[in-house]
Amino acid sequence: MSEPHTLSLSEASERIHKGQLSVTELVRSALTRIEQVEPQVLAWARTDPAGAVTQAERLDRALREGRDLGPLHGIPIGVKDIYYTAGVETAAGSKVMAGFVPDYDATVVTRLHAAGAIVLGKTHTTEFAMLDPAPTRNPWGLGHTPGGSSSGSAAAVAAGMCLGSVGSQTAGSILRPAAFCGVVGLKPTYGRVSRYGIVPVAWSLDHAGPLARTVRDVALLLEAMAGPDPHDSTAVGRPLPPLVAALTSSPRSLTAGVPDRYFTEGLDPAVASAFQDGLKVLEGIGIRVREARLPESFEAGVEAGRLIMHAEGAAVHLDWYRTRARDYRPKVRALIEAGLLIPAVSYLRAQQVRAGAIAAMRELFTEIDVLVTPTTQVPAPAGLGSTGDPIFNAPFSTFGLPALSVPMGFTPSGLPLGLQLVGRPFDEATVLQAGAAYEAATDWHRRRPPL
Repeated sequence: MSEPHTLSLSEASERIHKGQLSVTELVRSALTRIEQVEPQVLAWARTDPAGAVTQAERLDRALREGRDLGPLHGIPIGVKDIYYTAGVETAAGSKVMAGFVPDYDATVVTRLHAAGAIVLGKTHTTEFAMLDPAPTRNPWGLGHTPGGSSSGSAAAVAAGMCLGSVGSQTAGSILRPAAFCGVVGLKPTYGRVSRYGIVPVAWSLDHAGPLARTVRDVALLLEAMAGPDPHDSTAVGRPLPPLVAALTSSPRSLTAGVPDRYFTEGLDPAVASAFQDGLKVLEGIGIRVREARLPESFEAGVEAGRLIMHAEGAAVHLDWYRTRARDYRPKVRALIEAGLLIPAVSYLRAQQVRAGAIAAMRELFTEIDVLVTPTTQVPAPAGLGSTGDPIFNAPFSTFGLPALSVPMGFTPSGLPLGLQLVGRPFDEATVLQAGAAYEAATDWHRRRPPL
């Protein structure tokens, strides 16, 4: 049998429940993998090997005693270092929060623990999940960015150091790293997952979501993460349908829309070619592919989202920034200072423009089931000074729509590419259904980095 850390989350879960693999064996395999490749990849801000093994042994005992916590029972995961973790430092990649140890878990962490997941440690994030890069490197090319801000979460999964992870997205911070690192990333609908206990970037734009190796894996993670939360008024009580069951439905009734503009600009030739191949795959599995005319308000809505992020980001950091401005890195400092200059009237007007664009996008989805685009304009850029451009992801953070990135191919030099599927509000099931059908017709998700 191959090393347990090479399994997908779903494969490992099946073996654990069949008695073919112990939780302890799986966790020790992941920890050994961390020892082997972490010095090159730098995905982790901190790990807790002893605590993870203790949890694994406890969960093995639970299974022997007939206490099964479900499909995540014993699955080793990473948690982005903006999620509060009781008794474990949460520094958000910053000097400002360095040394801060919460006394409670974020709601997402609480739910994952309850579902049986084992947190191996905290994964690196860009400073405050914004622009200044983390030290993490791309497992597919160590001289290339893994993307951000969920840099460590994507890289750790890609490198086989954990079987799933949680990240966050305000512009493109789940989907872009997923594409750059050749894994699957899901940004749910705004309000599907609680943000309680997560260091905010911009309250009305922040989303929490999973990354893993397959579409089924992220579906299992979302099922554990989602739901209303009395601590977060934006976490709605809308029922989550059985996502894993939806993955087996035929995609032949679905219509995919290809945007008429915006997502055609600045495409790297390798991305453009892989995207055309991806559309042929969708057609080959029975999905109807047609052009979709984006609403006239689309670009204005995207610009409104950018202004909102600056204004809310400045408000989040105002008190700290007044006394500790020098502890912020240059790109975050520039964002905060720009946000401080935005008048309240402009912010409120931006929210109005955004609301109009959201309504127009919802109208578009009366004609199609999913919107399909490349996840990024280009493959992971060389150098570690930036995390790439979220231009193809930010619109769907601004509009709060569920979006999935699945592996779409590779450049001639071996860097991964991603296909982005976007759906109606709270219709993650259809997005995942289309993504799973595409994934089943390709083998890109089975490839592993040369580490």
